Amino acid sequence: MRGLKTYLAPYLMISPFYILFIVFGLFPILFSLYLAFHSWDGLGPMEFVGLRNFRNLLTDDPDFWKSVGNTFVIWFFSTLPQLFLALVVAFLLNAAFVRFKDFYRAVYFLPNITSIVAVAIIFGSFFGSQFGLINGLLQVVGLPRIEWINDPFWVKVAVSLMVIWRWTGYNAIIYLAGLQSIPHDLYEAATIDGANRKQQFFSITLPLLKPIILFTVILSTIGGMQLFTEPLILVGNTGGATKGGLTLVLYLYNQAFGNQLFGYASAIAWMLFLIIGVFSFLNWKFVSRGEGI
Repeated sequence: MRGLKTYLAPYLMISPFYILFIVFGLFPILFSLYLAFHSWDGLGPMEFVGLRNFRNLLTDDPDFWKSVGNTFVIWFFSTLPQLFLALVVAFLLNAAFVRFKDFYRAVYFLPNITSIVAVAIIFGSFFGSQFGLINGLLQVVGLPRIEWINDPFWVKVAVSLMVIWRWTGYNAIIYLAGLQSIPHDLYEAATIDGANRKQQFFSITLPLLKPIILFTVILSTIGGMQLFTEPLILVGNTGGATKGGLTLVLYLYNQAFGNQLFGYASAIAWMLFLIIGVFSFLNWKFVSRGEGI
């Protein structure tokens, strides 16, 4: 009791964090797991259905698998170019010959703090089928118009371009921090030993930057699997006319707040958690292979 009285004040000071975490973090997670085994419309009584939600999801729901496929395709179209461009930008920002580096760092970070709704509206005007800016430019050079929103392939490209534009600068800043943490003595020693820039990149820069690359790959995987706002603003909550922009989280949102199937939506959420876990693990194994990370 004496120890409790001694540390009562510190415990009370840190208690708001744990109370808020339990109410808004832990409880929703556990309640969604409970809901995944029930049928509930949000108002009436809950009905225990066991694994029926998961069984229907896996065996009798083509829209679920379509949303899974769309999510992976958009992730592939957006993440790989995004991380490559971020690495190139970070190298340029770290180069000695580039002037006004602080200005460029601020510019590359601006898309990340811009309202995603404003971004989606601007990109919506770019990708308009009839009067969009990009189709106008294509017609100027004699190329046919593209049905960006109504074509199942091109709508994924449009969403991917939005993601690339928004997150390239963010990842570039992370890579830049990684590049600047590499001791310059290593490059000086390699130069004295006769190593050229290419050998220095593959023998020093890339190995030491690998943990940072792994970190960005995991972050991009989690973010890509949870893609929601960009397709919602660009093509609506149905995913467009062909459902080409229907992502997993957009489908979850439709089931929960469109059809009031909260139990079914919870099952989708836990399937999404499983997919993110497995996919992140595979990415981690792929990026860190041979390094013993």
